[in-house]
Amino acid sequence: MMNTGITSLLIILFSCSINAQNVNIPDVNFKAYLLGNLAINTNADTEIQVGEASVFTGPLDCSDQSITDLTGVEAFTSLTYLKCHDNQISSLDISQNTDLIELNCHHNLLTSLDVSQNIDLTSLHCHFNSLTSLNLSTNTALTNLFCSNNQLTSLDLWQNSALSILSASHNQIASLDLSQNSALTQLNFRGNQLTTLDVSQNTSLNLLWCYNNELICLNMKNGNNINFLAFQAYNNPNLTCIEVDDDTWSTTNWTSSGGNIDGIVSFSMNCNNACTDFLNLNVIYTPSKELVKIIDLMGRETLPKKDTLLIYIYTDGSTKQVFESD
Repeated sequence: MMNTGITSLLIILFSCSINAQNVNIPDVNFKAYLLGNLAINTNADTEIQVGEASVFTGPLDCSDQSITDLTGVEAFTSLTYLKCHDNQISSLDISQNTDLIELNCHHNLLTSLDVSQNIDLTSLHCHFNSLTSLNLSTNTALTNLFCSNNQLTSLDLWQNSALSILSASHNQIASLDLSQNSALTQLNFRGNQLTTLDVSQNTSLNLLWCYNNELICLNMKNGNNINFLAFQAYNNPNLTCIEVDDDTWSTTNWTSSGGNIDGIVSFSMNCNNACTDFLNLNVIYTPSKELVKIIDLMGRETLPKKDTLLIYIYTDGSTKQVFESD
């Protein structure tokens, strides 16, 4: 019994010792912010103790404080909201902030960002940094993503089915698969390198900015065109046809004079190109059918002949027996 009591006492003393330890905060501006926040610095002394940091849930808003180093934020293990935007932070470790729901780290100097441990994250604002990649495979709760003005070359959103708002303009992204993002309502993807874009599966989409890309085809036939709040697809010099719900309605409401499209663009319910979803066409698609060759009954290729039974073979794989006579 005595040993048990001593063990319990040692555990309590150890815990108190840990909680009383000071958090290492090397950046003077970050430390000044924390010390001045009495919701964090509850004893109003000149240090932030581990115990003070670990129970603080947020929000922690140290934006625009000329901070270069956010070391010490890892001690805030219960933090749910972190706003550190408009600083000069070049690296950010939030692996211990596993309760984080919202992260605003935009307008910094970040070249990488690891959010793999932040599985409860619903809103991520990391625009205006220098990120070259962004792994969101574990962030299945993510609803809002703002990652514009980085150096991203790809963006995998396969696991982010809850995503509602996506702003990824001014990157270097050449392809985008949105087939798993049925909740998407707003898409800002201007200023990238897209050649194809299919939003036909995004039936809640009502805002699309995809201008200043390299689109050759665009499928907007999502059943929700008449409810769009904004649409712009100009400055895509190789885009001539946009697939839509109703070509007459789109021609009337989305015009080049209104800044929506380039003058060479027309609207169609079936553009018959790489973006066309043939499974969802309202009309039956008939592949182009051209004559490949003519053979006789012995299988020998030949030219058309009168008074002779020949077999015509077409590009769609079909054949036809032809007998021409005078």
